[in-house]
Amino acid sequence: MRFLADENISKQVVDRLRAAGLEVMRVADVIRTGATDEEVLRLANKEQLILITKDDDFGSLVVRHQHKIRGLILLQLDRLSRAARDERTVDVIAARDAPKFEENLIVIRPERISIRPIP
Repeated sequence: MRFLADENISKQVVDRLRAAGLEVMRVADVIRTGATDEEVLRLANKEQLILITKDDDFGSLVVRHQHKIRGLILLQLDRLSRAARDERTVDVIAARDAPKFEENLIVIRPERISIRPIP
């Protein structure tokens, strides 16, 4: 599996995911800073990447407006400290029993993980 880390995903998380053996591309390394959500979705689609983001707007674009994407991981961990957010993110995405990311919207919260098929 290949992932695209949105601009709001820290380099530390990306580095830890890479250290766990995952292929992760960073939006900040590929397209200009401040890229629109549509530009990020186009990149994810072009490269067949699963998007990791904290931006709830992507959930709306994918579910309500039916923008195509291989998979979407939405982080809703604002209540946690930065260290705890990073730990939870890496633990879920890099886990051996990780949920199926392709064709799903995965919402990672402090207390649970929600999985919803992408229409």
